Amino acid sequence: MPTFDLATPIRLATAADISELTPLVDAYRRFYHQPGDLEGARNFLAQRFANGDAHLLLASDAQGSARGFVQLFPVPSTTSLAVRWILNDLFVAPEARGQGMGSDLLRAARQLAHDNGVTQLMLRTQVENHTAQSRYQALGWQRDEAFFTYLLNTDR
Repeated sequence: MPTFDLATPIRLATAADISELTPLVDAYRRFYHQPGDLEGARNFLAQRFANGDAHLLLASDAQGSARGFVQLFPVPSTTSLAVRWILNDLFVAPEARGQGMGSDLLRAARQLAHDNGVTQLMLRTQVENHTAQSRYQALGWQRDEAFFTYLLNTDR
């Protein structure tokens, strides 16, 4: 189990953490204007752990209560002949913001990727989310000016 030398207690989450992660994932989804769905969030997390297709880091406050998470998904890259990780989700509960937890989660994600031989992390953020963009840039992230992102709904 990796350890992170950061001000925020952060650890790699396991299936045993689903009950702590579920309300955080639900709050994250509501932040992005999705309807609350605790059961759906719980099932999504259970699938991630069962499939082993994501890495989740869980951040806690000084009392040990879960207050934030980051979720990383490995994606093979043909052009680099390596695996990149997409930092798909980053969330800190409103009451825990402004204390460096989000930055520590980003640092822990970088360390975890490095420790696993991953040479590149990628993320997307809303164009209007200037606070997050400033934080990413302050931590060494560089905005990709060469590629656009396109989405296509498959009417599932």
